[in-house]
Parts: sequence; structure tokens; C-alpha cells
Amino acid sequence: MTVRGNGRLSAASAWVAAVMMSVAVPASAQTAAAPPSPHWVGSWGAAPAFPNGPEVTNQTIRQVVRLSLGGRAVRLRISNEMGTSPLVIGAAHLARPGQAPGSIDPASDQAVTFGGRPSITIPPGAPAISDPVAIDVKALDSLSISLFVPRNTGPVATHPLGRATAYLADGGDQTAATALPGAATSIARFFISGVEVDAPGASALVTLGDSITDGYGSTLDANRRWPDVLAERLAAAQAPVGVVDAGISGNRILHDLPEAQFGPAAIARFDRDVLAVPGVRTVILMESINDIGHPGSAALADQKVSAADITTGLRQIADRAHAHGLRILGATLTPYAGTVFPGYFTAEGEADRQAVNRWIRESGAFDGVIDFDAIMRDPARPDHIAADYDFGDHLHPNDAGYRRMGEAVDLALLGPK
Repeated sequence: MTVRGNGRLSAASAWVAAVMMSVAVPASAQTAAAPPSPHWVGSWGAAPAFPNGPEVTNQTIRQVVRLSLGGRAVRLRISNEMGTSPLVIGAAHLARPGQAPGSIDPASDQAVTFGGRPSITIPPGAPAISDPVAIDVKALDSLSISLFVPRNTGPVATHPLGRATAYLADGGDQTAATALPGAATSIARFFISGVEVDAPGASALVTLGDSITDGYGSTLDANRRWPDVLAERLAAAQAPVGVVDAGISGNRILHDLPEAQFGPAAIARFDRDVLAVPGVRTVILMESINDIGHPGSAALADQKVSAADITTGLRQIADRAHAHGLRILGATLTPYAGTVFPGYFTAEGEADRQAVNRWIRESGAFDGVIDFDAIMRDPARPDHIAADYDFGDHLHPNDAGYRRMGEAVDLALLGPK
């Protein structure tokens, strides 16, 4: 058994039935009652890193997101939380994607407003939430989001490893254009840090992690990260839970590394990337392999940490989650012996990984444990990732590995709290 909990949680099927019954309303009451108040829940996310991208000015940026949870309306979270200059959004549009890459279905196109206005200026350090857009969306639907940025941004604080194609078109506001011919492309995420849906009775799950949660090595534009697989399973079970991926490639629990785009550290971004997600009820935490490996691979001897340092940081996050009434599940660190990144793997680091995994399994700090190490390791060489799941760098999973991880999460661990 690779996934375990505290023994108090119901089976997944019973949980789904209980939740669906709890939100059911008799037909007579539906006709007599006033329209219900919105219930906003996170359905998609991309955590901003330090300023690392190109400068954007007088350009339209179009990005496609796949929702994990459906609802009766949508709103956007636009982030300038890591920016150093005011971010001006001159126009924003939301549509369903068209047939051709980078295109939209013009019949579905809607303008997005902010306080009833078509534009907004977001100061450094702040996010902005759009007005609701009336569009009925289902779990796993894709939406195309187009933003016009008229003023120079300076270096953009992107989400560097988007694993999805963004289109950057010169020439002013093209947010309503069906296609963006000649647009440049990027695999980063620009400015969009969250998509929320109005979904009564639903809740959100946030996966807080590093490149393995961020989907490094997964197929571009295919949504094959392990949180994507988990979202597909929840949708198939008709479970009212949105999955928000808060992985940042290279991220660590305890240290920032601005020049390498790896931060902020998990303990620094927990409030922004977890607590700020509307409807969040559960966190899955898989972090700290980079706390072990980066000091050797990036010549950061002054940032070397012990297993005890790491577990102290993990407990800090678990305690903060519990203080806010959240369930938090701890995921063990997967094998990485033989990795192609020079200086990343050492025998001492492997001993630290084993110690951290023992602590995750045995400390009781978490409400449940997802033992990714047990399912991903090579039985003959348990310090190595299994060949069938190896992207090729002996650290990151491939699509099959991510699918194995997403399928290993017991849905009973995600039931009502």
C-alpha cells in the first residue's frame, strides 16, 4: 500500500455521494429561493517566481489553461506580486480555444473587467482579481486568456516552467483577435496566477512542490503533470474538488535563489500560493529534494542543510496548514541517484533523503502520507528512479511516471474534512 491516512477518512465513493447529497436542493426550493451567493474555488494555478522573463510592452499575450473544476462563472487572478514596476493590463479577454494553435472561438469571446472597467494598474507586490465572467465551464475544459500590456513591465516575474505555449503578439491590443499571426512563443506563464470558478459545495486542493510537481519533462501542451492526472481522476469520480498546481521548478523549502528563478522558498510563499487560494481545504506537500541537491550542484556551500533542518521546515508548513484548518498530506521524495546534474547527488545527500522520508512516514506531522518513493524507485536499485518512469536525467519522471504518481493518490485521503 503506497498511500495511507489517519484512519478517520471515508472511502472515495462514499465521500463523493455524501458531498453530492449535501449540496442537492429540492426543485421547489430552487424555484423559490433567490440566486445563491458566489462560492469561489481555485480551479487552476501557476505560482510566480522571481523576475526572470523578458520585458513586455505594447504586446498581447494569449495563454490557454485547463480547468480542473467546473462552475457557473469564472474570474482571473492577475499577479504583480513579484514585479518591480506597476503592471498595466490595458484589456483582457476570455474565450474558448479555437482549432488552430493560439486562436480562439470568436463566438465565445468575452471582455474581462476589473471593477467594471476594461483596464487596471496593479502595483508591485499586489494581485488583482477580475470581475466574474458569466460562462458555464466543466471540469477539464480549456480557456484562452488574452491580456494586452501597453506599458513596459521591466523584467517579467513569470512562472518559468509553464509546460504550455504562450503567444506574444506585437502591435497593440489584439485581445479579441481570432488569431495572432506571427506571434512569438514562450513556455512560461505570464501574469496569470489563478483561475477561480463559482462552484457551490466545492473545495480546492493545492499541490505545493518543486519541478516534479511543476511537471518538468512532461509533454508540452498535454497536461500530463501528476496534479493533472489527479484532477482527471477527481473529475471522473464527479468529486467537487479543484486542483491548483503550485509547483515551482527548482524550489526549496528553506532558501531562495533569485538569480536562478527558483524562489520564493516554500515557507515564504505558503500564504500566497496556498492560503490565498479560495476554497482550499487540502494541501499535498512534496518539497526538499532541492534543499539536498542544490548546494552541491549550484556551488551554494553556505546553504547546505541537514535532514533535521529540512524536517523542521516541513513541520513549519504542516503547523501553519493546521492552524488554518487545512488538511495536509506529506509526499515522500523520489530517488535521484545517477542524476546527470553534476554535484547534485551525493551519498550524504541520499542519507538525508532517506532520513527525511522516514520522518514524513513516521512523524505524524501530516494527516496522511503519499509514498511516491515506494512507487517510483527501481526495486533492484532503490536509490534510482525506475527506468520506465525516468525522463532521462535520473531525477525527473516522464509522462508515464507522472501518471503513476497521479494514480497513486488515494482519493479517500481527499474526502470531507
